[in-house]
Amino acid sequence: MSAHEQFAEDLALYALNALSGADRASLEQHLAACPACRLELDQLRGDGALLALSTTGPRPPQRSRQRLLDAVAREPRVLAALPRSARHRSWWGFLGWAATAAVLLFAASLWKENIVLQQTLTSADAQAARNARDLDELRKIAAPILEPAAMHVTLVAAKTPPQPQGKAFYLRNRGSLVFLANNMPMLPPQKAYELWLIPVTGAPIPAGMFKPDAHGSATVVDPPLPPGAEAKAFAITVENESGSSVPTMPIVMMGAGE
Repeated sequence: MSAHEQFAEDLALYALNALSGADRASLEQHLAACPACRLELDQLRGDGALLALSTTGPRPPQRSRQRLLDAVAREPRVLAALPRSARHRSWWGFLGWAATAAVLLFAASLWKENIVLQQTLTSADAQAARNARDLDELRKIAAPILEPAAMHVTLVAAKTPPQPQGKAFYLRNRGSLVFLANNMPMLPPQKAYELWLIPVTGAPIPAGMFKPDAHGSATVVDPPLPPGAEAKAFAITVENESGSSVPTMPIVMMGAGE
């Protein structure tokens, strides 16, 4: 038996740190003077790492797996020729290798599960934040429609059906306004409708620009308004797209508080 063959069976156990005592010392002395066995040891260590990580990524090369298994498979045949005391020591070394491999595989599995759990928690936190923002927006829109203290104003135009109509929901103490329009006529290019809050005293206050869709529908939600402005009525005029600070006559729709 050559020196390489003598130590070949111990290399797999040494690669997993499962070789001890005189066998380990003898192998280490041989490795110090044998480049070929050192190269084989490096390959076995690399193969063991690939096998341990196989639960978290692509499968390792088949030749790596087979080379490590072949080295380990040679161990039982050698045990039969060893004295009883040496055989007992080698079996404990083999059990140590098996335990080490099991720990590596278990640790790799836990790492993978931890990564998946972290990604799931991050996604859930992001979805919860989006839901909270959406709920807050819905509450803002619903407040002037549902609050008993809200002012409801219907704006109509004196035309034949389908009659243009607008509905304003104004909550003064919050400065919140929602306006819904139906059957609005289409406008020429560069023109838009402008909503006005007509206060109890003072000049009309711009309350948002809008253009109807193909069905004549439009909405205005929470335009910027002066805090606590008391509304007597709401009106609509046709203005340039950029808007106006003063209503351009004629007023096409108007309605007072209900």
